[in-house]
Amino acid sequence: MTFASDVSKLLRLAPSEDKQHVVIRSAGGGGGNPAEYSFGIEEEYFLADRRSFEVAIRTPNELFESANWSTGGQAMREMLQSQLEVATNVHVDVNDAREELRFLRREVANVAAQYGFVIMACGTHPSAVWRMSQPSPKPRYEEMIEDLRSIGHRNMMCGMHVHVQLPDPEKRMAVMRAMLPHLPLFIALSASSPFWNSHKTGLKGYRLAAYSELPRSGLPELFEGKQDFDAYVGALQRSGVIPDESHIWWAMRPSMKHPTLELRAPDTCTFVDDAVAIASLYRCLTRHLYLRPQLSREVTAVERAIAVENKWRAQRYGTDCIFASKDGPVTISELLTGVIDDIAEDAAALHCSAEIEHCRTIVARGSSAEFQLRAYRESGDDIAAVSQWIATSTLSGTSAPVHRSASAPS
Repeated sequence: MTFASDVSKLLRLAPSEDKQHVVIRSAGGGGGNPAEYSFGIEEEYFLADRRSFEVAIRTPNELFESANWSTGGQAMREMLQSQLEVATNVHVDVNDAREELRFLRREVANVAAQYGFVIMACGTHPSAVWRMSQPSPKPRYEEMIEDLRSIGHRNMMCGMHVHVQLPDPEKRMAVMRAMLPHLPLFIALSASSPFWNSHKTGLKGYRLAAYSELPRSGLPELFEGKQDFDAYVGALQRSGVIPDESHIWWAMRPSMKHPTLELRAPDTCTFVDDAVAIASLYRCLTRHLYLRPQLSREVTAVERAIAVENKWRAQRYGTDCIFASKDGPVTISELLTGVIDDIAEDAAALHCSAEIEHCRTIVARGSSAEFQLRAYRESGDDIAAVSQWIATSTLSGTSAPVHRSASAPS
């Protein structure tokens, strides 16, 4: 079988689930410009003891070397030794992305099991004690810990990042500004961090509350364009504050390595389908805003201030959130319906209407945070039952509860 050179550049190969044949996955763009709107997903997982489900403190390099080999170079260490990150190829077909994400979870889980660990897809580990965390043995992370000190050790959190390719740098900045009011919706849909240090926090998404201790985090500033952003980054670099723009950890940022706009706000989703749905919602909304650059001018200091408030509300209430707006309170269902209506044409063009509709399912039955809290209640406040549920559901791919006494939320 042969391909034209321009076609072969848009393909990636990987084994199928049964290991019996090779799957060809998309790795480029579609439509008139093959670079526009292609996307990739990065997920961070916790490594935990497979019997106690307590978070790992020290993890061997061999584990990550094996995971990296098993996934074709798509698994790696994160800042702390308790974390593992995977990154998909570049995709234009949402079904390819879903299949690959399942493949990556399964492969790294199989490798982790060989070393006595399970993987857990969630924003915070329910019982992890951050004071015991150890930085990964990589110069970048060791330098970051030296700079951040205890705040770096407290970064025992896992997020999902979604890259959408937008070749025009100036338009990319316009989309970032226009996207600001929508960021709280992604936070609410992905909430999977209701516990911290074995305690209920009262928040559905505690991860970003802890993450906000980091410098250069939170919502992006209201830059007028790429020139302003470059001036900001340049000032910090010349002042010796940061080595490069990868040390800007906003909820959304232009990528340093790729021509993409990177969403960083969501917690890692326990369910693969939720992750793919949220990534698709972001991708479609990105396309919608990219084609309407004038919308960025409507985002003023007032809109950003409201978005900051709504970010907090999304962290606090998750899929039960009622958002603030200039016209009064807006339920998450009303807000999501409005967004889905706005991006219907984009969803059709990118062939992910079904994934966008799944976001309504997340609202109706709750995000991972609701399931974790249900597991906690129905196990008699047993925090280990929560961790067991997360570990099992990370690989089962279903929202049906699996621990010994839970039943699905209504």
